[in-house]
Amino acid sequence: MTEEEIRKPARVVVADDQTVVREGIVMLLGLLPGIEVVGAAGDGYEAVALVAELAPDVVLMDLRMPRCDGVEATRRIRAEHPGTQVVVLTTYADDESLFPALRAGARGYLTKDAGGDEIVRAVESVLSGDAGLSPSIQRRLLERLSEPAPAADVPVEPPDGLTTRETEVLLLIADGLTNQEIARKLHVSTATVKTHINNLFAKTGLKDRAQAVRYAFGKGLVRPPTG
Repeated sequence: MTEEEIRKPARVVVADDQTVVREGIVMLLGLLPGIEVVGAAGDGYEAVALVAELAPDVVLMDLRMPRCDGVEATRRIRAEHPGTQVVVLTTYADDESLFPALRAGARGYLTKDAGGDEIVRAVESVLSGDAGLSPSIQRRLLERLSEPAPAADVPVEPPDGLTTRETEVLLLIADGLTNQEIARKLHVSTATVKTHINNLFAKTGLKDRAQAVRYAFGKGLVRPPTG
């Protein structure tokens, strides 16, 4: 029996204030391989309580909810229950929704037009330590990073002791490129790319690609548009 065959399903809690939507998501997840729905919450308070009670692997979190919204619930879950990851599943992909959710600790961000396969990939990604970002969200992050910043905000030299090549790798990560794609673009081996990533993560204290995107944005690193 392979490792894939004996891998336990991801235990998931769904949080959405709209009953029909919540029940629909639960029904969809019940049909997907590798996912077990263990609870459903109608707002952020219920989501935090269910995480405390059930210790799920992942919460699929709506953002616009009464009493306690998804951003605040995400912040509490990540602070109080770091073993549980949060993937935002929302209608909204605007900056006012996206960036607060990522800053609160969400490791994934999907819009509600995501298909079942995309949800499974996002859950698997965050559980393996990567970011679970939909292609449209990655494009929005890239667009935001590509917007010209005021000259005073552009660093004169790479921050935190990063080398020029490490900074280049960081920006390509923010572009959404895989290690193999970065290697092809820079004409180096995948092993070399991994070494650069390990070095820049060590220097900056970053742990995954989602944090790398937030770091690049926060430091004002700007990559000009390429098309």
